[in-house]
Amino acid sequence: MTAPTPSLWLRLQRLSLVTQIIIGLIAGIALALFAPEVAKSTAFIGKVFVSALKAVAPILVFVLVMASIANHKHGQETHIRPILFLYLLGTFAAAVVAVVASTLFPSSLVLATHDVAVTAPGGISEVLQSLLLSVVDNPVSALMNANFIGILAWAIGMGVAIRHAGDTTREVLGDLSNGVTLIVRLVIRFAPLGIFGLVASTLANSGFGALIGYVHLLAVLLGCMLFVALVMNPVIVFWKLRRNPYPLVITCLRESGITAFFTRSSAANIPVNLELSKRLGLHEDTYSVSIPLGATINMAGAAITITVLTLAAVHTLGIAVDIPTAILLSIVAAICACGASGVAGGSLLLIPLACSLFGIPSEIAMQVVAVGFIIGVLQDSAETALNSSTDVLFTAAACLGEEQKTQRMA
Repeated sequence: MTAPTPSLWLRLQRLSLVTQIIIGLIAGIALALFAPEVAKSTAFIGKVFVSALKAVAPILVFVLVMASIANHKHGQETHIRPILFLYLLGTFAAAVVAVVASTLFPSSLVLATHDVAVTAPGGISEVLQSLLLSVVDNPVSALMNANFIGILAWAIGMGVAIRHAGDTTREVLGDLSNGVTLIVRLVIRFAPLGIFGLVASTLANSGFGALIGYVHLLAVLLGCMLFVALVMNPVIVFWKLRRNPYPLVITCLRESGITAFFTRSSAANIPVNLELSKRLGLHEDTYSVSIPLGATINMAGAAITITVLTLAAVHTLGIAVDIPTAILLSIVAAICACGASGVAGGSLLLIPLACSLFGIPSEIAMQVVAVGFIIGVLQDSAETALNSSTDVLFTAAACLGEEQKTQRMA
């Protein structure tokens, strides 16, 4: 007697999560092409998925970081310092790549008045002050507003304090961490459905017609991001590990970058990256801190966006750029990128800071920001995919590098 053929639903459940996401992606594109009116109604599905990720991310980061530090045993090593170095190196290198690409392939903009209601910071000092104020934010407010710098600060402080508590208290905190993680895994299981809704509604509502006039600018932006993802980042990882970096690079792009591309939020992708870090066998005390930190300060894609759009405005206005100014722009773009919000379009609000280096008035700079919103359908998605996948990549590179060093010394 032959066994019954499993239903389509059971066969889909047996597929890997990445395969399910790809199926959702293809289905979303097909629905947008053949039934655009129906596809527009799927926006709600995508919004529910992104909202669920954003809702669970703050409490996950708070509980996980606090539990990791509270239960950290004396003698265990974490690798935060080398990860921070890789974050900063990668962000600066991305800005340099953007400067070189913008010089070789200059873009011109049609600058006109756009009604875009945005509020941009007034200077680098304001960005740094904002970061400091985020650190000392009220913990309830930080959790409600997804202020991950404030959440990290309170989680670290509480974790250090609870390290001196009794074993029972620390065990309860560990159980709470496991419970929140279980909820996160449940949310991530709905990623294929969420991606389907996001893709179908985005293509049906926006399409790509509005992007035709900005093909060259988009090509420079996306080209820089691809170069950083497939060349620059692998070079940095090879320098750290001294082995073929591409298996790790491709894994991070496939399992983190695809989801981040459609959620368009580094903050929303934190649960995905934490789950991937666990599957990669990384040091939990390390990635539980480095992943949420990376969603805030590891912004290679944001550095590229700020630099390319600023130099497009500079080229349009006929302003000359010498080498020292280009180096200064790279540094400023890297600093500004670290202060970019981990939500969709967060990097665009920092373009006026970079434009101020060249004496470009805010009225024109805000027009450049408006151009960024026009091309944001692809630009912001690719930027977030690069930012978020690099969080896991550099965390893995640092952890594996330190393990190799320990093995050589043993």
